[in-house]
Amino acid sequence: MSIKQFIPALLTVLIPITATAQDVYPKVSPTATYTDEEGEPAESTEENPQINGQAPLSVNFYANPSNMEGYNPVYEWHFRTEGEEKDFMVRYEENTDYTFTTAGTTRVTLKVNLGQEMELDSIVFSVTVSESKLLFPNAFSPNGDSYNEIYKAKEYQSIVEFHAYIFNRWGQKLYEWTDPAGGWDGTYNGKDVKEGVYFVLVKAKGADGTEYNIRKDVNLLRGYIEGSSNNE
Repeated sequence: MSIKQFIPALLTVLIPITATAQDVYPKVSPTATYTDEEGEPAESTEENPQINGQAPLSVNFYANPSNMEGYNPVYEWHFRTEGEEKDFMVRYEENTDYTFTTAGTTRVTLKVNLGQEMELDSIVFSVTVSESKLLFPNAFSPNGDSYNEIYKAKEYQSIVEFHAYIFNRWGQKLYEWTDPAGGWDGTYNGKDVKEGVYFVLVKAKGADGTEYNIRKDVNLLRGYIEGSSNNE
């Protein structure tokens, strides 16, 4: 065989071998799933590593390894508050989950050790928890028109502790709830209370450390007209 005939034949053999070697090289394709600030399911990847949400923000991290035959990978998930020099936690598992309750940004780094001084490139997610907010209206209208039927927070985010109480003008407790998404429907013992002024007390804490101690009148207006707006 001449040199001109030998070189194309050699390339034909080498190219498939090289491609196959690349295909089976061990790798991870990490993803993270969570609920975004609009309350919708979301996924973050290595190409889009930013995660934003309000506390408590629960995130599930997945390494998604492939081509690990013959290796004994050791997974390390490093959690570090942005600006700090040391990790506050390291998890040694292929997949892990964590609930972020503090406002600010946390860098979550995946490192994979394959043994024999072999490591995959580190991959970093950036998890940002929003500052807290908690606002309550001063009126609602439980009159069956499907508008403004429940007395509840008109806006909230990153609330990690919450307890609210409703009292009548004589100081009798009529209702309480511990979920910032919950509220009062204007009843007591299953019966509608009279139209009038009631009182709400809210004790809460935000992910940023802000403590809320809200005390205000609640106007129960059964004749409230649809389309009217509440004031704080």
